[in-house]
Amino acid sequence: MDPLTLGIVGIILLVVMIFLGVPVAYASAFVGISGLFIMRGSLTAFGLAGIIPYANSASYSFSVLPLFIAIGFLALYAGITSGAYEAARIWVGRAPGGLATATIFASASFAAVSGASTASASVFTRLAIPEMEERGYDRKLAAGVVAVGGTLAALIPPSAILVIYGIIVEESIGRLLLAGLVPGLISIVVYIVVITIVVKVNPSLAPRLEPTSLFKKLQALTKVWGVLAVVGIILGGIYLGWMTPTESAAIGAAIILGMAMFKRMSFANLRDGMLETIKTTAMIFMVIWGVMVFVRFLAFTGLPAEITALVTGLDVPPIVILFGVIVMYILMGMILDGLGMMMLTLPVIYPAIIGLGYDPIWFGVLLVKLIEVGMITPPVGLNCYVVHGVRPDIPLGEVFKGVTPFLFGEAVIIGILVAFPEVVLFLPNNMMN
Repeated sequence: MDPLTLGIVGIILLVVMIFLGVPVAYASAFVGISGLFIMRGSLTAFGLAGIIPYANSASYSFSVLPLFIAIGFLALYAGITSGAYEAARIWVGRAPGGLATATIFASASFAAVSGASTASASVFTRLAIPEMEERGYDRKLAAGVVAVGGTLAALIPPSAILVIYGIIVEESIGRLLLAGLVPGLISIVVYIVVITIVVKVNPSLAPRLEPTSLFKKLQALTKVWGVLAVVGIILGGIYLGWMTPTESAAIGAAIILGMAMFKRMSFANLRDGMLETIKTTAMIFMVIWGVMVFVRFLAFTGLPAEITALVTGLDVPPIVILFGVIVMYILMGMILDGLGMMMLTLPVIYPAIIGLGYDPIWFGVLLVKLIEVGMITPPVGLNCYVVHGVRPDIPLGEVFKGVTPFLFGEAVIIGILVAFPEVVLFLPNNMMN
């Protein structure tokens, strides 16, 4: 079997294994080692399988990932999330759909110290949906807002999935984190516009709350100072060139830990937070190792280079190919989780996209946005399943109906990112070294 054919067979086998439920880490490692064994023999196959985990982990830049994950779990167990939600409710609760808007703001605050979409959806299903129901909000709208708000954690820094993208394609973690900020803010604005339009069309979906005094609003700001401090240190330190992403993440983790201690976090909660951090970090690194073995196998076959040459040689404008890639990711997002989808496609798609002249930082942010869309798109919208899992009394169909208006908003956001790449690249291109 010639190398190109073997590469195609390997990709097909990997897809089949993932569809059968084999974890991405194991499936990609198995296909990669098997392919290398066929092409180069056992010495090369098992030698690379033994070297790659260390070679792709013993890097200073990798240490940022467990630190970001620790920030999220410490914030969760310290109860910082509930404070951010209460502050948002006090400030915007009076607006049309104010409680739903407050959920979006609070989800963004959680995203700024977490980077875990499913964790955000789980937290606010418990925190926000009961209050919205108590205030007479439509249950579908409440569930949809929580599911959509959770996706912000994939884009707003610190984003674990942007870090993973940077690791896989060997791009600057700091530039990627800065690049996600403005698109994240645009997403927040679009979600709020969608909520406002939906509520204006049918006011019965979200009754207005009573007004709140200015004193209470100012008092509520004390509940979010920790989140603002962490975001400011991480992004400000990276942008000004004062700290590496790892250093800023370490200081952010120290602040969150200090807040947790001040709030008298129990030892049991601290232990649980650290254990969850270890488990999540190990899972992500297992995926990275497995995919790196698979990528090395594909490199030996020459398939990525052939696909790049084929795509760049097509007699069509690059935007047409980009549109096809966007459609492909949206369709894949309906059946695959975001991390698996990214790991499966990047070895082949990334070289072709760069060959067409697109910026790798911009493409990383666009890819994460497409992954966000997949997290709320049926039939496998992971955030929707999380909402339903936490609240089984809310049928899955109702959750998907609740997110439907936001899918139109997502189309607008993607259009903005494609039409105006500078909204992604402005901050990273102007960061100080």
